[in-house]
Amino acid sequence: MELATPRLLLRAWRAGDGTALVREADDPRVSQFLRDRFPSPYLREHADFWIAHAGSQQPLTDFAIVRDGEPIGGIGLEMLPDVASIGAEIGYWLGVRHWGQGYASEAVAAITAYAFDTLELLRVQAGVYAPNVASARVLEKCGFEREGTLRHAVRKRGAVLDVHLYARVR
Repeated sequence: MELATPRLLLRAWRAGDGTALVREADDPRVSQFLRDRFPSPYLREHADFWIAHAGSQQPLTDFAIVRDGEPIGGIGLEMLPDVASIGAEIGYWLGVRHWGQGYASEAVAAITAYAFDTLELLRVQAGVYAPNVASARVLEKCGFEREGTLRHAVRKRGAVLDVHLYARVR
């Protein structure tokens, strides 16, 4: 399964992606607004584990964001459980040198369409840590609406942060 945008290809992670994954992910600024399950520092063993995990998915929900043949980040959908199984939570990241070029917006638009059209979901949502205005802007550009704020909802790197809940419904 591959999803093409004007400048990117979203595809399954492959065994040969490890070097690029470590290069792009191993910067503390990348993990700054991600859950702690995203390692920092990001080592080759983390890349190998992730590629093996993501490569076994059916259906595919975690994609490499590829530009000019090389992964520059990742994007995925985490299916929601139980009565919320009509939806998924979206998560995404880019290597720092690719920030501010519109790649995240292209990838979010593509995977949201995939969620609705292929996976037949009714809702895609995202939690955005309040200081991460760039990510909030990406979601807004892709038609997501802010539904509310979870006050003092997470602790990240010693700071207690609010989380803004964004969603798009089919």
